[in-house]
Parts: sequence; structure tokens; C-alpha cells
Amino acid sequence: MGAGAAGLDVAGAVPAKRRRVLAAKTRVGRPRQARRRAQPQPPTPLQRLFRACRAVFRGPGTVPAPPEVALLRAMLDRMRPEDVGLSPDMRFFRTRDNTAQGNPTITHTTIYKSDNFSMVILFLPQNAVIPLHNHPGMTVFSKPLIGSMHIKSYDWADPDDDPAASSPDDQLRLAELVVDDLFTAPCNTSVLYPTAGGNMHRFTAIAPCAILDILGPPYSIEEDRDCTYYADVPYSSQHPKGRRLAWLKEVDMPRDLKMCSVRYGGPRISDR
Repeated sequence: MGAGAAGLDVAGAVPAKRRRVLAAKTRVGRPRQARRRAQPQPPTPLQRLFRACRAVFRGPGTVPAPPEVALLRAMLDRMRPEDVGLSPDMRFFRTRDNTAQGNPTITHTTIYKSDNFSMVILFLPQNAVIPLHNHPGMTVFSKPLIGSMHIKSYDWADPDDDPAASSPDDQLRLAELVVDDLFTAPCNTSVLYPTAGGNMHRFTAIAPCAILDILGPPYSIEEDRDCTYYADVPYSSQHPKGRRLAWLKEVDMPRDLKMCSVRYGGPRISDR
């Protein structure tokens, strides 16, 4: 090997010492690439719904304004079973041969609860019934996510609207039928108010159901918002204006009503 080759690198093109100097200069003059920051994940549909509820529900004695109701209703109308960790393919929703004696057990799970509102999912097996009950001082949004159910609901009627109305029993109170229909998911959200919209309602599962309920404020025995159950008695005469009336009688909680609670296992929400 000649003396001229001694200072070359393996490529034989540039002396090794000079090449190291050039490389150092290149590193000094090259702008550093900005470190990539992890992009924040967009909020889930459930998280967006939670934030909206937190802004809309302002505690006992308040009712959301019409634009606020429209906002929550639109958000709930877009909710899908997957948004709360459910799928119609789950075994529970494919079982349609419930032959249990009496009223099948109803399951509920709480996503979130505060003094102002709660987010709950109700699971009704086929043929299960949530008896006619009220929601004192509450605004309630009900969104069927899976299944099919019949809803029957009432509001209290003013007896003066029908001078001919006379209660056959002093324990009966006149009510007007608001909803008597079948709802099959996917379908729109129903809303009831403290004195309108069908505050007293009954759910009957035609097929296994999942219902997302938003209650503002939630039930509270301490604040006199306990649940009252009713039996409806047919109204004997036809109203001259075609209104559908019935008599409601307060009753004890039905003995065959069985409810259990399970831990929520769907997407989490952050209260920050």
C-alpha cells in the first residue's frame, strides 16, 4: 500500500480526519427537528354528553331551557350502544325466550351521579316491566339504545277541564294520557318534565332492552324526591274534546319488581 493511501477511510475518497471535521460542522449547522408532541385524543361521545349535562343541569328546582333541551336531545339521538360499551350481539340482547315466573329482574348501572344529575343505563329482559312511577321535580331524558319497548305515560290533569269528572274513589286522581306507543331502537330520545311530557311512565320490554337515562336532578329521599308508584284505572266517560283520561291511584312498590345494580364497565368519563 502506498503512502498516499494511509490517510483515507475505507471508502478511499476523503481523509478520515477531515471527514470527521466535516461531519461535526454539519451537525452543528443542522437545525434540530422539533419533538413531536402527542396529540390529545378528541373527547368521546359520552364525554361530550357528560360535559353538556354538567352545563345544563343546575340543581334542584331548575328546568333546562328549550335550547338546552334541544342540545341534549340531539346529542342523545346520536348515541350508539358502542358509546357506552354495549353491542346488540351480546348474549343478553339475543335472548328472547324469557320464561321466568313473574316480572324478570331489571338491572341498572350508574355511569355518573351528582347532586345535579345522574347518567344511568337500564337493562330490561324480555317481558320485564318497570311499573307506572313518577319523577318528582325532575327532567328526564330516555334514549333507547337496544331493543324494543312499550311506553305508557301520564301527566296530571286539571279536574276543572271536565266538569263531569267525578272520582269514584277519593284516592283516585285524574290524569291525561301522553304517550301510549312502541319504541324500537334506534329511535329518538323522549323527554319528560316535572309537570309535562309524561312525568309518570311505565316501560314494558317487548325485546331485551338497554335504555340510557339522564335524570336531573336524580332521585333523593333526603330531598323529598322519592319514587311513587301508581295503578291506572280506566276513565268511564269520553271527554268532549277527545282527551284521553284515566284515574291514577298511588300504590306500594309492586312486590314482583326486582332490581339489581351492577358496576359500569363502559368507556370512562372525566369530571375535569
